[in-house]
Amino acid sequence: MTEPMTIAVRLAAPVEAVRRAVTDPAELRLWFAEHAEVELPRRYEFWGRYTPEGDAPHQRLLHVDEDTLRFAWLLDGVETTSGIHLAAEGPQQTLLTLTQSHFTMAEAFDGSSIRGVLQTWWSLSLANLAAHLEGRPLLPRTDFTSAELRGELLIAAPAAKVWESLTDSDQASAWFGYPIGIEPWVGGRYAMGGFESGYAAKVVDLDPGRALSVDWGPTGVTSWELAESDGKTKLTFVQSGFDEGNPPYAAWTGSVAGLSELRRYHEMPDWQPIWVTEEVPTGA
Repeated sequence: MTEPMTIAVRLAAPVEAVRRAVTDPAELRLWFAEHAEVELPRRYEFWGRYTPEGDAPHQRLLHVDEDTLRFAWLLDGVETTSGIHLAAEGPQQTLLTLTQSHFTMAEAFDGSSIRGVLQTWWSLSLANLAAHLEGRPLLPRTDFTSAELRGELLIAAPAAKVWESLTDSDQASAWFGYPIGIEPWVGGRYAMGGFESGYAAKVVDLDPGRALSVDWGPTGVTSWELAESDGKTKLTFVQSGFDEGNPPYAAWTGSVAGLSELRRYHEMPDWQPIWVTEEVPTGA
């Protein structure tokens, strides 16, 4: 058994508001899942098209108290364990730590199990929790019943600024929270982990200031297109050219989760990412 995956986020809301958002079924249906039913301390269930293997609820509540929620979740025939721990960091700030068992990067890369989506699915879910608490529109959620991977995001910034942050290595690394090396020309490299990482995707199409396409190999081609109106930019993003029998849900969901910080990067004058990288106590 591998160590549980851990994701920590700092949320701009009182701990009571965060607790309500993660336990009230009406709120959960707004930002988290298509369907949710909660009757604490006996029941915590969610399902629907935005949930991996969401044909029916597959969760079993294990523990709940004022700070911690833990449940078993059957995925691909294996009972995994998910935990949420809340800690107040002030009257208007909460640290949420998510733990998830039975996740491996190998399954994320090869798509051999739906469990491979867990890291990016939780990241996108927590990004949408932050958006919900901040009063921002949600990011597009992954529909696990569809092979159409397409979304739109409205950013309150001019297209030239958004384009620069999408194609400049330093800016992209800042808002994505991970080194990215970008050569913004056709044939140029697009390297997650930086140019020294040993692998780079390839820029296959580029219309300066407006559109960019990157070929990732088996997971297909990611295309971005910008359109400005009244000082705001609509970013349209599409994944194409993949095996529709095994859509790259993990990669797609991670890309969408990253765009949450692109929007906040442009819209918040004192931008700080929600993601916490230092070691934090889980309590879960």
